[in-house]
Amino acid sequence: MNAVPRKALLLLILIGLNGTVVAGSSSEAREWLERMTTAMSQMSYQGTFVYISDGVVETMRITHVTDDTGVRERLYSVSGPHREVIRDQKGVRCVLEDSASVVEDHIVASSYFPELPLSIFDSETSGYRLEMGGEARIAGNKARRVSISPEDSFRYGYDLWLEEQTGLLLKWVLLDAGNKPLAKLMFTDIAVGSAVKWGELESDSRAEDFVEMRTFNPEKTVVTQSSPRWQPANLPHGFYLTSHSHTTGAVDGVYEHMVYSDGLAAVSVYVEQQGIESVIKPGVSQLGTNNAYTRKLGVLQITVIGEVPAITVKSIANEMALSVASN
Repeated sequence: MNAVPRKALLLLILIGLNGTVVAGSSSEAREWLERMTTAMSQMSYQGTFVYISDGVVETMRITHVTDDTGVRERLYSVSGPHREVIRDQKGVRCVLEDSASVVEDHIVASSYFPELPLSIFDSETSGYRLEMGGEARIAGNKARRVSISPEDSFRYGYDLWLEEQTGLLLKWVLLDAGNKPLAKLMFTDIAVGSAVKWGELESDSRAEDFVEMRTFNPEKTVVTQSSPRWQPANLPHGFYLTSHSHTTGAVDGVYEHMVYSDGLAAVSVYVEQQGIESVIKPGVSQLGTNNAYTRKLGVLQITVIGEVPAITVKSIANEMALSVASN
């Protein structure tokens, strides 16, 4: 048996050590994400944060209270157009002074704070990898970085900074496939527990100014367990159908809305008959960190939108077009 050359042996040892570090880092990162999920849902906290996306800077104030009655949350703008969102047992209501920000059919309503279902990271084929990073000081608190990196070009990644003692999310950065920042959020001050001023849950806006927040118009639509009339033959790795709704009583002019997700990223797919006044142009468009792609096929219009790279919405839209054409 030939002896392993000294340099090759050293290389094997280093590879083995590196593999151990990565595995340990992934396990530790998941534990930190568990702490974050618990903290953000069960703790009471209050603070001011800065959100930056597409060159626009917003300063927001949030009060999040958890008690025996459930969760109550008020989020409002400190600078720029007046925006306010209230979440409680009655649902989600908002005031948006900027009419361009009103939530319509083709706009995906998303929170300022990413939702991270931890179960997706239990699979080796999740499409993401977890890693621990270094430390930083944010809003006067020590924080640890957790990175969620995509394993392909069909989804975005996150860098998250979590408060050392509580696990609260103090900063996040949304990254594209080239590790370029697309959006970021960072607290400038934060209070927790008994330091939270509950009075800030009360809104200064008139009750009649609030509207219920919806991601699409639910009128004449039903959520169904049946398969969609059209489905993409191929989806990016890890994506699957999570919901399906359609207009009742429609046949040839059917309106269908499907949501596909990999557990972290999600895209909405709309197949609908074009209206005479349709002004949506075919091709890729960007709405903040969301990308949208629209195709016209005969009298039907296919729109795919989500907080994913442009290649993802384009790929799904083209697959939908093949499905529509085959029917």
